[in-house]
Amino acid sequence: MNARPRALLFDWDNTLVDSWGVIHEALVVTFEAMGKEPWTLETTKERVRHSLRDAFPKLFGARWKEASRLYLDTFTAIHLDRLRAIPGADGLIVGAAEAGFYLAVVSNKTGHILRREAEHLDWTRHFRRLIGAGDASADKPDPAPVHCALEGSGIAPGAAWMIGDTVLDMECALGAGAVPVLLAPPDATGTDQAKTMAQFYFSDCASLLRELRGL
Repeated sequence: MNARPRALLFDWDNTLVDSWGVIHEALVVTFEAMGKEPWTLETTKERVRHSLRDAFPKLFGARWKEASRLYLDTFTAIHLDRLRAIPGADGLIVGAAEAGFYLAVVSNKTGHILRREAEHLDWTRHFRRLIGAGDASADKPDPAPVHCALEGSGIAPGAAWMIGDTVLDMECALGAGAVPVLLAPPDATGTDQAKTMAQFYFSDCASLLRELRGL
């Protein structure tokens, strides 16, 4: 294991919170309104990685801004009622904060929605920065959000772990010069490929927290 990192940068959706059901429902509404065949839940899990501004132009062409508004309206109407932390995530965040790590979030969820969810879960106080889609000059896998999350901290990316559940998170970490850390169940979509890119792998929040406490 490497030396103790100074910063822990977390992905949000399906790393700290369970979002697949809400994401899928909002996408179904959007696809149907746009006259497209909706994805299955499994396809949603396979394909949803990028921010709206990166993904929707490819999906909806010239109508992508209209589709984005519909998706966001649908999502925000239901997301807080269904928001659930991943098992062990609260303990991980609290434990890491108490251990003195600099904590931030680097997510492709739209920034103001990300911050609303963090406030709803009473997690805002634990994070120094909550960086979502649209907050930096580009979204993941571009390294810009990582630099934004560390801005003013005096911490270099090489002293940070970027913790996420997808290949895109690992790409972002490697592009920024941070340590790529995979946090995902063994049977999650894309885990095998992401493992080949990660420097460290943890199957759940509890095992990651145990490792951090031992550093």
